[in-house]
Amino acid sequence: MIRIALVGDIGSGKTHIANLFNYPVFNADFEVSKIYKNDKKCFKDIKKKMPNYDFSFPIKKKELISCISFDPKNLVKISNIVHPIVRKKLNLFLKKNNKKKYVILDIPLFFENKLNRKNDIIIFVHANKNLIKKKLKERNGFDENLIKLLKKIQLPLHVKRKKSHFIIKNNFSNKFVKNSVKYILDQI
Repeated sequence: MIRIALVGDIGSGKTHIANLFNYPVFNADFEVSKIYKNDKKCFKDIKKKMPNYDFSFPIKKKELISCISFDPKNLVKISNIVHPIVRKKLNLFLKKNNKKKYVILDIPLFFENKLNRKNDIIIFVHANKNLIKKKLKERNGFDENLIKLLKKIQLPLHVKRKKSHFIIKNNFSNKFVKNSVKYILDQI
């Protein structure tokens, strides 16, 4: 099994591109969303760590944004609770798909959480900052301050780019990106 990881800026189109590979995809953001909706233990742990904030189950994005906006250190507290759960889900995904030729890893904090292995294929997704901003504003629950906080805990883009084996320039045109995906699969 070859692990292909997509890295890049928030809103650069990593998730869309991951799905174009037509191989099993581990989407960390989707897993986190499921955890907030379904994991009562996670909910209790977050409430316990931050008793001064009102959280309801299932945990709502607005509640988390409010908590993080009030004190950016809360992002680290939440991450320390959620990331080990996501890591377990990743390990189950890898075990389940160990006979597949490729698996695609769509994990925003791939390097930051030291998930990269020596033989991983890393693809940097590059997109125009103005196009990214436009796409982010279209998202439900867009919060510019939260985006800035999240970027602070991520490696600089030039570091991610340097660690990558391939670059996909995402102009948000399906045909162009599909050709890039095909080219990369042909090269591996």
